[in-house]
Amino acid sequence: MKETKDKLEVVRGSGNVFRDLGHPRADVEQFKAILAAELIKALDRERLTVRAAHDRTGFAAADFSRIRNADLKRFTVDRLMSMLNRLGSRIEVKVKVRRVATVAERIPA
Repeated sequence: MKETKDKLEVVRGSGNVFRDLGHPRADVEQFKAILAAELIKALDRERLTVRAAHDRTGFAAADFSRIRNADLKRFTVDRLMSMLNRLGSRIEVKVKVRRVATVAERIPA
């Protein structure tokens, strides 16, 4: 391997990768990703196939496959929460609201 002397720039993230990448609905996407990760944990913990998850919850097996493949665009937050509830999980959400400067406030006069 070739050794390099270039310095790497380290940038601290915001804690939300979608915000860091400039996604317009970053908070919703982050919340959906967290819920999807919890769904996958529940499926793995109980060793459920997508078909078994369908039998238990009534949600389509294809939905569980989409979640496993991180294809979340068809899902709403409340739908993901309902799926988790039907798998026997209860969800506690803490909300922290912080004011962010508007575009006009960020542009120097």
